Amino acid sequence: MSTSTLLLGLLGGAALGFGVWLLLLTTSAAPRSAARARLRPLVGDRRRAVRLVGAVGAGVLGWALTGWPVAVVLAAAGVWWLPALLGPDRGHAERLARIEAVASWTEQIRDLMAGASGLQHAITATAPIAPEPIRAEVGRLADRLRAARSPDKALADFAAAVDTPTADLVAAALAGAASRHTADLGTLLSSLAEATREQAAMLVRVAAGRARVRTAMRIIVTVTLALAVGLLVFNPTYLAPYDGLFGQVALAVIGVLWAIALTWLARLARTDLGPRILRPDTQEVGA
Repeated sequence: MSTSTLLLGLLGGAALGFGVWLLLLTTSAAPRSAARARLRPLVGDRRRAVRLVGAVGAGVLGWALTGWPVAVVLAAAGVWWLPALLGPDRGHAERLARIEAVASWTEQIRDLMAGASGLQHAITATAPIAPEPIRAEVGRLADRLRAARSPDKALADFAAAVDTPTADLVAAALAGAASRHTADLGTLLSSLAEATREQAAMLVRVAAGRARVRTAMRIIVTVTLALAVGLLVFNPTYLAPYDGLFGQVALAVIGVLWAIALTWLARLARTDLGPRILRPDTQEVGA
């Protein structure tokens, strides 16, 4: 492959990616329409838009460098999924923040109710001062209670929005206090807050151990990609067998095996918070 062809491929990929980016920006700034509604599930948010542009550019670059159809698919899929698999585990950090926030909010409710505040008043009072990770959910819970909505249903919706098992326990305890007298609610909330903080500490220890799995994934992928790029640049004749049909089939099989292996490693690094007590479609939590 000549240098001019390579440069044209790079420029074409960059131009295509820039064009897609401009299209996404125009769509986000335009009024709501049917076309925007169709694009929203695909784009989602700015982060997904950047990944989409990167995947398209990687596919074009893969075609320009190799001329292999399978390389287009593998390059695009790699740019789309590898950052999430190999990058920092933002989902775990968000879950950990929500769990710690539930513990702090539970202690706020306990302290306010110890001062002779009722449940609805205590929840409403914590709405503006609740920990940031769950402040929006607490605000919606307070609004629903002010609107005279059933406390059981409002607390079930709150637990579904926070989406952690400890939030289910706290919601069930508060629903029980709202529907019938609960003896020594303060002690129960203190126990729940302590258990929640213990779970958060356990997740920190588990994440530290599983970080080795993510590090191994990064090393394996980096070495393999560096080897492939090195062969492509310095010894392209070594990859000549992949130019034919059978070579493309073999490359596709290799890509599928890589995808299975990375998915398996990602599952090993995933943190399981345990089963949910309340489900999002639960109608009553105090029963």
